[in-house]
Amino acid sequence: MGQSCMYRPWAGLIMASVLSLGAGWVCAQQPPAAAPPAVQACAVCHGVQGLSLAPDAPHLAGQPAFYLSAQLRAYRSGVRRHEVMGVIAKGLGDADIDVLARWYADQRIRLESAP
Repeated sequence: MGQSCMYRPWAGLIMASVLSLGAGWVCAQQPPAAAPPAVQACAVCHGVQGLSLAPDAPHLAGQPAFYLSAQLRAYRSGVRRHEVMGVIAKGLGDADIDVLARWYADQRIRLESAP
């Protein structure tokens, strides 16, 4: 079984979760009022503030906005492939991508050393 086949069972579950956000039963974490509306779709895997909730989803907080927008555009065009991200990115316009990229770039992570 190839690696891409491993994600197929999860793709449907994740998409169902993303699409059901309007019903409010999947995402316990609600974005703050200042968050762009599209953050709800991202938050399912990447967290509202960009700290990943899924083991195979990267943290987005603090990533450079130019990097995040380039990756979303690559998913949208099909240059970069991922079953779930491709579907989500296809629904985003350029303005949505720019707003999301700035939102996650502006989120900061604070690291502390363990005692």
